[in-house]
Amino acid sequence: MLLTNLEVYTDNGKIENGYIKVVNGTITEVEDMDKLTNHEGFELIRLPDHSKAIPGMIDVHIHGVNGADTMDATKESLQTIVTSLPSEGTTSFLATTITQEQSSIENALSNAGDFIKNQQSSGQAEILGVHLEGPFINRKRAGAQPVEHVIDPNLALFKKWQTIANDTIKLVTLAPEKAGANALINYLKESNVIASIGHSDATLKEVDQAITAGLTHVTHLFNQMREFHHREIGVVGAALLREELITEIIADGIHVEPEAIKLAYQQKTADRLLLITDAMRAKCLKNGSYDLGGQQVTVIDGKATLADGTLAGSVLTMAQAFKNIITFTNCEIEDAIKMSSTTPAKELNVYNRKGSISTGKDADIVILDEQLDITMTLCRGALAYKKEI
Repeated sequence: MLLTNLEVYTDNGKIENGYIKVVNGTITEVEDMDKLTNHEGFELIRLPDHSKAIPGMIDVHIHGVNGADTMDATKESLQTIVTSLPSEGTTSFLATTITQEQSSIENALSNAGDFIKNQQSSGQAEILGVHLEGPFINRKRAGAQPVEHVIDPNLALFKKWQTIANDTIKLVTLAPEKAGANALINYLKESNVIASIGHSDATLKEVDQAITAGLTHVTHLFNQMREFHHREIGVVGAALLREELITEIIADGIHVEPEAIKLAYQQKTADRLLLITDAMRAKCLKNGSYDLGGQQVTVIDGKATLADGTLAGSVLTMAQAFKNIITFTNCEIEDAIKMSSTTPAKELNVYNRKGSISTGKDADIVILDEQLDITMTLCRGALAYKKEI
């Protein structure tokens, strides 16, 4: 495949009038059109004027989409997710669980582990692993996580779950102030699993102790965590202050006000801020009632809530988060690419094949038009989405 007539955003800068060659799912050439010589044997795709090529987006926190959820624990649901996400520019992601009874979590982990090892194919988003969100959290900050299934961090149980998941758990959200947390964080660090603080009421001192133990990540900044106070800056303050922490944010303008998103961007920079969706199964569907972790969620005009008004995941797309972060912060496209692709790829240790458009990497490529809307997505060199004209 040969993509031409493109503004290409590479890890070495922008090519104003460039082309991308793809062979066997891999990027083999990225150059200026002036340097294009041989194109025999390639399927030529000339993109419309003003088209931009950016690397595929990586969502490290997503529960579901289009009626499907990771917790369904079925191959069919994961298949729905991996085929739906390319339309929003997501070419890889972490399948995210929720606090539930242990048997339900184990079924989801077993299903995801098998899918990741045996069911992946090009032309659909790639599941890079599992994000275990809960149940090792603080009941006080449970939010939409079912409080009756919350338990303290348990190293032996995590080891069992990692075995069930076929060693695919890559990120764990937990409350470091709870008993047993630091032992688990230590183990996660030793086994190259990201430990993240979320649904937590920790103080700055407790966060710092967790950082010493190996904590490196913050789950959905500002949401369901101890707020900033000038005499105890809490989890929010620690997230903004500590350079060790890479920080997720839901940039929908609902979970977090645009001004708070801009503050986080200015403080963390694009190198340590991640765009995520935290989306649930209602994404891409109409207003109505849906299930999240066994609870009824009502979705009205882009806002998902429990019966008591608690925000319950989102219906945000990565494509919209990408546009929103530029609008909210006035950042450059290059910075939005860092937050949606490069930074998560580096954190997940897949930057050797994901996170930028460069020779030798997977051909995970998103084509945007002049309005930054998605017109085409390639997943590992195969067409995964094309906008209907």
